Amino acid sequence: MRRTAVLLLTAVLAAGCSTTRTPAPPAPSTSSAAPTEAPTRAAPPPAAPRDGTCHDLTYTEAVAPTARSSDVACGDEHTSQTFHVGTLDRVVGGRLLAVDARRLQDEAAAECPDRLAELLGGTEEQRRLSMLRSVWFTPTVGQSDRGADWLRCDAVAVAGPETLLPLAGPLGGVLDTEAGRERYGMCGTAEPGTGGFERVACATRHSWRALRTVGLPDGDYPGQEVAQAAGETPCTDAGRAAADDPLDFQWGYEWPTAEQWAAGQTYGICWAPDA
Repeated sequence: MRRTAVLLLTAVLAAGCSTTRTPAPPAPSTSSAAPTEAPTRAAPPPAAPRDGTCHDLTYTEAVAPTARSSDVACGDEHTSQTFHVGTLDRVVGGRLLAVDARRLQDEAAAECPDRLAELLGGTEEQRRLSMLRSVWFTPTVGQSDRGADWLRCDAVAVAGPETLLPLAGPLGGVLDTEAGRERYGMCGTAEPGTGGFERVACATRHSWRALRTVGLPDGDYPGQEVAQAAGETPCTDAGRAAADDPLDFQWGYEWPTAEQWAAGQTYGICWAPDA
């Protein structure tokens, strides 16, 4: 706090032309304090998101690194559900990392999918064959400068290319139910490998259905020939089991590209027509 004093100087006044001079009484010295400046206080960090809230996000908003949408009632139409709010470990080796540092983004990319599996229930196979995914958000740079250090994990369902499917009710244990696996299951708009093929949620219009996954060897990408050959027998068997006539049936196989492998899809997918 700073205080400034101001001294008022007085002048000695001469009276007439007399040879005697009587000094006028000096004006009293006064001091005037400048207004006290209020101490500067940093704005408090913005409130962290709340677990269990729902949001009506577009696809573009869902894949953005930060979220600006407000909550909506979970009973209203919504496309995302916040299922975990955590804390980012921003101090590494005594150094404060920026909120958009690669290390923190990798941390979010690992934590949210793991927690999504706990939320959805079902087996690993059933989760792989669903269109439910996790997305995550961190504070903006401005929010982090004010002390925000939260991580928000949301669950969304991909309806099709750059489109989200409205969520129907709570997602806790949804893949433990037949209705949940049917609504959020992975289906296709055409035979895999053809020009009209796109992955869509089974709740939307479709003509093919994903039946099972085919595990591939751990490690580096095995190459297209190995990945393709791995699906021949299991997909034939899956297509036959799903057909009305075991002697007259179709099946399809979708194996991962090197890019998909690097992104975490280390398995192939068997398909069959879904009348």
